[in-house]
Amino acid sequence: MPLVPSVRAVLLDDDRLVLFRRTVPGQDLYWSIPGGHVEPQDASLEHTLHREVLEELGAVVSDVTPLTTLECVRDDGVKTQHVYGCRLVSMDPALRCGPEFSDPARGVYEVVRLPLDPGEITAINIIPPELGSYLADNITRLPELIA
Repeated sequence: MPLVPSVRAVLLDDDRLVLFRRTVPGQDLYWSIPGGHVEPQDASLEHTLHREVLEELGAVVSDVTPLTTLECVRDDGVKTQHVYGCRLVSMDPALRCGPEFSDPARGVYEVVRLPLDPGEITAINIIPPELGSYLADNITRLPELIA
């Protein structure tokens, strides 16, 4: 059974990839990129992307470019992840909002920037793993793939 689709932002800040280092109580450390579920009020996938980067980073992005669509098979169904590339225009962490920042049980979303180096990407546990594979295969090409 298909699950609610999500969008993901492969966000470049000059020559670095913006990620979250996720520390969640009772779970192993993992990494993720900004994004989230498509909500009924979202006008489009790109609208979802802009809403999510604003909520999660307090960020404004430009050059939004479709990169790939991942079908992630899970125990409870197939999760479609629409992956977009974009460039950081501005970020104000004071604008972050949502339950992930008000509920301590959701853990910590530490914003980090990694160089566009395959070794850096393969050295960390990126969730979902399909996204980690995509990034490992394409990390050095991202600047040319994003408009």
